[in-house]
Formats: sequence, C-alpha cells, structure tokens
Amino acid sequence: MADSDAELIQCLDQVRARDEQAARTLVERLHPVVAPIVRAHLPSGEDEQDLMQDIYLKIFDRLDQYRGEVPFAHWVSRVAVNTCIDRLRARRRRPSVVWSDLSEEQQHCLENLQSGDDAARNGEQFAWEVLEKLMAQLAPAEQLLIRWLDLEERTIADVCATTGWNSGLVRIRAFRARQKLRKLFRTLEPNFPPP
Repeated sequence: MADSDAELIQCLDQVRARDEQAARTLVERLHPVVAPIVRAHLPSGEDEQDLMQDIYLKIFDRLDQYRGEVPFAHWVSRVAVNTCIDRLRARRRRPSVVWSDLSEEQQHCLENLQSGDDAARNGEQFAWEVLEKLMAQLAPAEQLLIRWLDLEERTIADVCATTGWNSGLVRIRAFRARQKLRKLFRTLEPNFPPP
C-alpha cells in the first residue's frame, strides 16, 4: 500500500460513505497486506477466501475506529492477525475433524457405518467398550471430567458450577485425566493388529 495520505483518506472517506467502487478498490489495495497474514495463520481445514472475507468485513465494520495514529497497513495487519487468532481459538474450543484429516481406514469405517454395515456397528461398539474399560482405570473425578467435557461437550463454566472447582483446577485435572487416558491407550496399541 504505497498510497499517499491524501489518497488514503479520500478512499477511506468514500468507503465510509458507502461507495461500493471505493470499497472494491480498498480491498484490492489491502489484498497484498491481508493475504500473507491469512496464509501464515490459516487454521487447517479452513477456507482461505472465507477467512479473508471475515477480515475485510471486520475492517469495514471497524473503519470508524481507525484514527490515523499508525499507518493504515499496520492497523489492517492487526485486525487480520486478531481475526486469525480468534478463528484458531474458536477451533480449539470446538475442535472439529474434517474428512481429509481421517486416514483411509477411518474413512472406510465411517462409510460402512453410514451404510448400516454390521461390521462397522460392531467396530463402534468395540471402540466404546475399550473406552469404558480404559475409563474404569481412572479416578472417579477424572472419569467425570472426561465424560462431561469430551463426551457430553459441557463447558468449563458448567463443570465449575457443578463441582464448585475453579476453572484453572478443572482445566488442570482434565488435562491430566486425558494424559492418563492416552497413556493407558498406548499400552494397548501393540496388541492391535497392524492396519
């Protein structure tokens, strides 16, 4: 963005006045600033264009907040980085698995499950049985945390209200419970046949 201050101020004033052509021009000028930030911070499975669209919407929505105290490109960069970080935090709070994250075997198992294949249903039942056996080896409080947070997808605030624990304690205990569960699962892995 090598615009002079006067050109930039004029363009921003036109965008604030809802001039669509000025808005398109501004997006074209911002693209070299926004695109590298999105590519560097893009969460896996996210659409680059979708994230850039969110950034542009936030820029236009917050344009009145730009005071000119820093270069406009820096202000835009800050909005872009914060939007990317917000998207990453949202993914961490509500992690999702996309089809491409799955192995071919997992994809095949899910396809069979959708088709109502008995072998897939038996595999699902087997997985739940293994999980229950591993969970039985955890302390009761650890079992509850994993059930509430991971299986029932309750919020930490809900668990705090139910248990009377503070959020830090819930997070630490849940982290340790998950670590124990992973360790217990790893002891089983050598006994599984190779894929």
